[in-house]
Amino acid sequence: MVLTKYSGDMSGIDYLSMMVVDIHGAVRSVSLPRAYVSEKVLKQGIGFDASNFGYAQVHKSDMVAIPDLSTAFVEEKDGFRTLHAFCDVWTTDGKPFDQYPRTVARKAAEHLKKTGVGEDAKMLVELEFYVFDDVRYSTTVDHSYYFVECAEGIGESYEDQPRFGLSKGYHRLHPDDKYGRLRNEVVKLMEEAGIPVKYHHHEVGAGQLEIELNFISLLGAADAVVLSKWIIRQVAEELGLHVTFMPKPMYKIAGNGMHVHQFIEKNGKSVFPGDDMYGLSKTGLQYTAGLLSHALSGSLLAWSNPSTNSYRRLVPGYEAPVSATFAQGSRAAAVRIPGYLAKGEARIEFRTGDATANTYYFLAAMLLAGLDGVERKLDPVKMGYANTKETPKNTFPTGLYHVLAGLKKDNAYLKPAFPAELIDGWVAIKTKEAEYVYNAPVPQEYELYF
Repeated sequence: MVLTKYSGDMSGIDYLSMMVVDIHGAVRSVSLPRAYVSEKVLKQGIGFDASNFGYAQVHKSDMVAIPDLSTAFVEEKDGFRTLHAFCDVWTTDGKPFDQYPRTVARKAAEHLKKTGVGEDAKMLVELEFYVFDDVRYSTTVDHSYYFVECAEGIGESYEDQPRFGLSKGYHRLHPDDKYGRLRNEVVKLMEEAGIPVKYHHHEVGAGQLEIELNFISLLGAADAVVLSKWIIRQVAEELGLHVTFMPKPMYKIAGNGMHVHQFIEKNGKSVFPGDDMYGLSKTGLQYTAGLLSHALSGSLLAWSNPSTNSYRRLVPGYEAPVSATFAQGSRAAAVRIPGYLAKGEARIEFRTGDATANTYYFLAAMLLAGLDGVERKLDPVKMGYANTKETPKNTFPTGLYHVLAGLKKDNAYLKPAFPAELIDGWVAIKTKEAEYVYNAPVPQEYELYF
């Protein structure tokens, strides 16, 4: 597979792949033969059934997908040249569909400009994931199990081979690192597709990897995450491997987060550096307080950590934040202020989220939560969010039901970008997921209670 940025020349293109994002944040596609691709199609799009994407009812499912060629790139694979482009979704009456993930992200960015706080929100997203050589799982009435194997020492096939340990993988080199080629191949393709990458490395867990993107504006950052996950899965499949972004795929081993570094830019400069605590400005501190306040209510976590598996990861002891705290250099804090930055370069890192999120909704909700803190002039120190050596207070909700209850109570800050129908629909979808998981017995309960 070879990827290149679209030059504007469609000659030699075999298919146009119109990529549409579903309510969960996964990308879907419909492919048009080159002979069907006209100027009218490029400008007016094509109709599709949106009810299959989770964010429209069957009786109002007709919508229009319009390609955004600023996102386009060319894939050469299996003898075909395919032009891929993310789409915007409009209703049949000619308006952007307000629940569509890219629409929500765009509205959040527009709201930032209206507040006067800044003109752009810059996001740097870290992608953590596990690689397995074999994966099997099954759930029926009479049994439930999962089975994974990894060449770095997980599973029966590798238990008698040299290994470095389940939690000693951070920055390992080949030959300990068995998946360096995978990361190199992925990053090469990401850069060819126009995604800026800061670096990649082996993470803490055996089989756990990280690719860190560079700073991108909010909508572009969400597009980049979706595209990066697709590329990672493609390359893994070509190498005969399996990848997962699940927050906690294995018991008692490090989980996968999706940390987001961020700052707001005004007149070409970040508004977060200043002379207050940890080198932040008052705006930076107020933004931090907004994040932590809405995370503590559960509302923000309903977007940043929207799966039952999210709360297998948010437990003490694994560098996963379990309470509304901020600190400089601490990877146990929900908001970390990097300690290695020079004066005047302060930014914040929200460490709570994970990749089960719809990244568009996650980044948009996070920006709106921070802006709400700025608007209300919240003080994170007075609110008790300053991290200390004492046992952390302000503990986050501990399950999906709890954060959904928080979202139902605390959602006024989301109104600039999230329609009420989307919030209600999200709660309904995620409640069904929670019921499916929490109503089923698990093997650990057989150990304890059978």
